[in-house]
Amino acid sequence: MSENWIKVYTTSDAFAAEVLKQGLTEAGIPAVTINKQLSAYHLNEIHVLVSKDDFNKAIEYIVENEIE
Repeated sequence: MSENWIKVYTTSDAFAAEVLKQGLTEAGIPAVTINKQLSAYHLNEIHVLVSKDDFNKAIEYIVENEIE
């Protein structure tokens, strides 16, 4: 992955990560997810990443939408 991407959110809930990614994208903030889970056991984390240039906008979106 390019060094231009930065993590804005981490969760173990794949659905929550996908919902956040969709919300960011719909708000004009391109986002991707990286799933680092062991599929059989659902361990570890899923990261939501955005461009470094969009980091502040993404954090504002997360705070405004009360995403935990």
